[in-house]
Amino acid sequence: MFDRRTILSAAFGVLALSGAAVADTYPAKPVTFIVPWPAGGSSDLTMRALAEAASKHLGQPIVVENRAGASGTAGPAVMAASAKPDGYTVAQMPITVFRLPHMVKTAFDPAKDFTYILNVTGYTFGVVVKADAKWKTFGELIADAKANPGKISYGTPGAGTSLHITMEQIASMAGVKFTHVPFKGGAETNAAVLGGHVSAVADSTGWGSLVDAKELRLLVIWGKERSKRWPDVPTLKEAGFDLVSNSPFGIAGPKGMDPKVVARLHDAFKKGMEEPAYAEAMKKFDMEPSYMSTADYDRFARETIAEQAKLVEMLGLAKK
Repeated sequence: MFDRRTILSAAFGVLALSGAAVADTYPAKPVTFIVPWPAGGSSDLTMRALAEAASKHLGQPIVVENRAGASGTAGPAVMAASAKPDGYTVAQMPITVFRLPHMVKTAFDPAKDFTYILNVTGYTFGVVVKADAKWKTFGELIADAKANPGKISYGTPGAGTSLHITMEQIASMAGVKFTHVPFKGGAETNAAVLGGHVSAVADSTGWGSLVDAKELRLLVIWGKERSKRWPDVPTLKEAGFDLVSNSPFGIAGPKGMDPKVVARLHDAFKKGMEEPAYAEAMKKFDMEPSYMSTADYDRFARETIAEQAKLVEMLGLAKK
């Protein structure tokens, strides 16, 4: 007769072998890639290009699913709450995931509820106004905000996004007060500034074609260097603000993923980043590759969680 310990040991051995077999045969079906922004924006279009490029190397389709809301955290939150850690659901992880839990109560903990796979890139951000607006420079916009507290409004893709936080950092440094108006994504922010519903928009380069068409005026770029596409536009540092903001983002899955599956996904997405079609999509939206390995991205995530806690506290935006 077998005792209870022997039976349990055998059972766990079978489960371990079963798990290893599943990891060895991964992927056996398409992978869902949650993009937490509306369809048609710069994030959606570049991530669709990456999904298609990575699919070639994964051996299964990577299917994009848009789950917008909560400043880019709704999609990752749904994944954390309901997806199995089997590698068949992953999500883009905007930096808001690391920040929002310090500002409001969330259903997820970024330090515990995700398996970080790799970092991909960051954004080119800037501030735009209507082409016929009275502000010709970012300095003029700041001066007007100082003279008229709260009367200059700006739109972003959501409260707690890097765009919102950076604009509040700028306001704090300049001693001005803006009025923030959150939207769901780039299409809405562009429509708002074109329609005169907000004074300005802080967003990634979904506004690029409108700037090129001279419907919008680009006042400032938030990168380390001037944009190759708009070389006459100054950076924040050149405008007098010692800030760089590009909001790096990566890809993660639910907590508890098998390291073999993580490695398979990492390799497929990394090779996808090297595909010409993805590089062309990145170029269209003025984005630069910013690769981090699984270990480096996990370390970056944990460091950023701590940094964002301090930042929102400093700006008076921390949850009570």
